[in-house]
Amino acid sequence: MDKVRFGGTDMDVFKIALGGYPFAGVNKAQGWDPYSPEGKKEAIATINAALDGGINYIDTAPGYGEGHSETLIGEVMRERRQSCYLATKCPWGGGAREVVQSLEASLKRLRCDYVDVLQLHGGRFSPEDQRHILEEGPLEGLREAKARGLARYVGVTVEEPWTAIPFVEAGAFDVIQICYNLIRQSAGQHLLDRCAESGIAVCAMRPLTSGIFQRELEHLAPGWLENGEAFRVCMAFILSDSRVHMANVGMRWRREVEANIEFARRFEPAYDIASTPRLTQHIYESDDRRKLK
Repeated sequence: MDKVRFGGTDMDVFKIALGGYPFAGVNKAQGWDPYSPEGKKEAIATINAALDGGINYIDTAPGYGEGHSETLIGEVMRERRQSCYLATKCPWGGGAREVVQSLEASLKRLRCDYVDVLQLHGGRFSPEDQRHILEEGPLEGLREAKARGLARYVGVTVEEPWTAIPFVEAGAFDVIQICYNLIRQSAGQHLLDRCAESGIAVCAMRPLTSGIFQRELEHLAPGWLENGEAFRVCMAFILSDSRVHMANVGMRWRREVEANIEFARRFEPAYDIASTPRLTQHIYESDDRRKLK
């Protein structure tokens, strides 16, 4: 799959980004510990494998293991900073000063002078949260980082997509990273069209559902796990939405990198998820148009 232009930025990105959380998240049942000497070595090998395979966007955050993810990525960035676009995040609860200070600390761990994207590390924003971000310092801090050349673009990450609508309407963000996947589709109804109309770059977090769908399938349809269907349908869903520029996928082992890259390169969407009706009435109407014309 060819690279795509990342919204209104100047970045041409592969359809899959390397997510940085696994480089700070321990999963002992699966033999994964990025804090052990062996785990650190494997994590660094995974990052290099992603870059070697064509992935050119890495997303991390200081909140991932109190900087541990950034530190491991920084080991690779010492030699390969020009091989990729780099994104990190910062807290949004304070003011402009806290935003800039967080980024400065991240840059030391990442061993570089700037990031391509700095994002407010968010979740579910209340109206008070939205007002604080836009009017009481965090947005000012992002703009300062951009003005100083510490970040080329700015954005926000959002768990509940509809709470990002005021940020789109503000016209102040270049990138919005949203939770969007096969089982959490509200962004398709509330946000993605607005982003497309505004030229905002869209990155989908949790495209493989962070293991939630897979856990449910253990009890509902275990065969989907045994034959790899869960992986295929989740990836196909996110890569079939024309409004999403890139999927942020957490990968621990090199074999996961290889599987994700191979799927993305071979997959050709046969249907645009953006065209799916979102109400029962519209499903009926579109069904009638297809069969009765």
